[in-house]
Amino acid sequence: MLKTKYLMATYNKRGYKQPKPEEDKTELVDKINITEAESETAEVFNTLDEKASKIGGWFTKNSKAILLGIGGIALLAAGYAAYSSFVVEPKETDAANEMFQAQQYYDQAVNGVGTDSLYTLALNGGEGKLGFLGIIDEYKGTDAENLAHYYAGTSYLNLKDYKKAIEHLGKFQSEDLVMKAMSLGAIGDAFVELNQLEDALDYYKKAANHNKNELTTPRYAFKAGLVALELGKKEEALKFFTEIEENYKGSVEAGNIDAYLGMAQ
Repeated sequence: MLKTKYLMATYNKRGYKQPKPEEDKTELVDKINITEAESETAEVFNTLDEKASKIGGWFTKNSKAILLGIGGIALLAAGYAAYSSFVVEPKETDAANEMFQAQQYYDQAVNGVGTDSLYTLALNGGEGKLGFLGIIDEYKGTDAENLAHYYAGTSYLNLKDYKKAIEHLGKFQSEDLVMKAMSLGAIGDAFVELNQLEDALDYYKKAANHNKNELTTPRYAFKAGLVALELGKKEEALKFFTEIEENYKGSVEAGNIDAYLGMAQ
């Protein structure tokens, strides 16, 4: 008993301390984790600061070139706007005024008054005004030039110059779906006259399918059917004639369609 008391006294003299509870240890671990997280966050921000500094330095070094580039883009945009306002728009107006007389000749020719000579005038011009060919040469890149290709192509078609008709009609582009379908169909007509029936069939199909409507679809579906029959493609011809019978009963082409259905069967 005395020995035990002596030992306890010795431990107390040497400054023995009771171990800390588990809660104290947990707090210590949490403090260490927070410190490490703060250290990692600080490192990330330091890295970002370094990158920002490098980018800032690069911008400072190249600022003149960058500002010149931005200024160049602004000048190009302003130049394009000015070009559109002061060059393109007046050019379009001039072209439309020039083409008015050619369109008058063309309309008279379509109505059947001295057709060949009027189509020629429409192409070459008269009364001090340009014809469609002159519009094409003088006003390139305008809407008038594009429209002149259509009129020139159909004029050549009526004048039986089929190769030139195909050349001009092939250059015509339009968002007017009916007019575009008619230009494709006119190319088909020219190929028929040149006895290039496979090409004609191809263009008639394009014309019929370009824009489904009561005017152009039955017209060019019927022509496609006739050419298909001529080529011995009865099954294909039957499809075109059947489409007219089922979907375009009110069209002119539907009038005698039964006879053509019989020929294709």
